[in-house]
Amino acid sequence: MTPTMFDAIVVGARVAGAPTAMLLARKGYRVLLVDRATFPSDTMSTHLIHAPGVAFLHRWGLVDRVADTGCPPVTAYRLDLGPFAIAGAPRGVEAAPHAFAPRRLLLDSILVDAATEAGADVRQGVSVDGLVVEDGVVRGIRAHDRSGAPFEERAHVVIGADGVHSSVARWVDAPMTHEVPALEALYYAYWSGFPADGEFQLYTRDRRGFGVIPTNDDLTVVVVTWPVDEFEANRNDLLGNYLRAFDADPSLAERARAGRRETRLVGAKMHNFYRRSHGPGWALIGDAGYHKDAVTAQGITDAFRDAEIVSSALDDAFAGRRSQDAVLTAYERTRDESTRPMFDLTCQLASNDPPSDDEVELFASIATREDATQDFVSVLAGTMPVEAFFDPANLERYAPVPRTSAGTV
Repeated sequence: MTPTMFDAIVVGARVAGAPTAMLLARKGYRVLLVDRATFPSDTMSTHLIHAPGVAFLHRWGLVDRVADTGCPPVTAYRLDLGPFAIAGAPRGVEAAPHAFAPRRLLLDSILVDAATEAGADVRQGVSVDGLVVEDGVVRGIRAHDRSGAPFEERAHVVIGADGVHSSVARWVDAPMTHEVPALEALYYAYWSGFPADGEFQLYTRDRRGFGVIPTNDDLTVVVVTWPVDEFEANRNDLLGNYLRAFDADPSLAERARAGRRETRLVGAKMHNFYRRSHGPGWALIGDAGYHKDAVTAQGITDAFRDAEIVSSALDDAFAGRRSQDAVLTAYERTRDESTRPMFDLTCQLASNDPPSDDEVELFASIATREDATQDFVSVLAGTMPVEAFFDPANLERYAPVPRTSAGTV
């Protein structure tokens, strides 16, 4: 049988791949979306969709589906440094006044259903075995379905949306263009009776980081991180180290004693990198192309952004307005330039390095001022640019003291 000629094949049907397939299908293109999972299917995630990401869902007509799952809105952000906390409501955007942190079992199914409704050919339970490459150009995929039956499909472009350990990236030998070694390991579980009060909460204590995020079914995602130099020593007793970490803060310890851990731990080292994300007949999106530590919980919002940029870029290529190489080159450049400030800030936060005296004074001052607090939590929410907040002229408005390392936390 002659393989179908698709405009695009998307490998990976989660928060980057499913929206990309949906958006291209809505533009009238022939799209194949494949994933080895069958949905609903869970995956490791920090869950949070910041207001800019919720705005994408609004634009796509999907935000009500997320709200209808009963996921509580996240209306405030908190960074608790011990002696003081910076806490408040970040700026939203017109279409999204707050964030959501839905279970991935629910969110990914919503996105896959939307891709199907748009007309994409969605095939679940499919394992991709390799790429079809002719004269140095990727032309399609080789795969097998749940029964083991092999098949081959072809397309003008194959898009790898298959995560940090992307097989597509490996098969095209996509090099790292920037890399920061893993700084910490992250583990989380779902808890009942562990209130988050509608906040995205971050704590730093004694070389430990904590994240507390409300999600569906009256559950809370409770995250513990420790430096990567403890990874090997702690992996022999993950649960014990996770539970003992709460003793670093009385309020966290009290909530842990009153609550109940409902699930096993999930976690991993947090890699930080950019990969070359386009080439002849292929592209990488989401975590396959760019990944950073989960402390700022930007991954889902970044994946949605990639979906919009790539689908618009390929629309130009398929319609003959620009070459495919030109539009994908522009996509990668735009992604890298727009995300690098948050990438750098995320790595600084993930390092758990103690702040300098000047930084302590600056952030203590910010914590006492409503305007400065809203600016800072808006940086975490992605509604104020990192570089605008950390501009020395802007910092002088908050604390007119000498600083030698503005832009670090």
